[in-house]
Amino acid sequence: MALEITVSEMKRVQLFEVSGRVDSMSANELGEALNSVIIDGHSEIVIDMQGIEYMSSAGLREIVSALKRVHKNNGDIRLANPSERVTEVLELAGLDTIFKIYPTQVEAVGSF
Repeated sequence: MALEITVSEMKRVQLFEVSGRVDSMSANELGEALNSVIIDGHSEIVIDMQGIEYMSSAGLREIVSALKRVHKNNGDIRLANPSERVTEVLELAGLDTIFKIYPTQVEAVGSF
């Protein structure tokens, strides 16, 4: 399944709804989408991961890179709804200690 990214705004938070595979071929697409909202001055971002079937190390690098950029502006990236498989990948990479992870999109957005 091809990568699909929908960006919307909820209570001043940029909400990314991502579905499909985030792999070495598509990770830069996610990175560019994150970068464009950060460049526009947004530093509070939620990535809803419910539809992500697969996340490679390239995808993880993109979200960590975006996290570093928003931290410079006192912002944060919060993750919502990761599947069991994506949760395992985040834990194996040690990223579950760096990102705040919420079970629902509403909780993640409301945490700001």
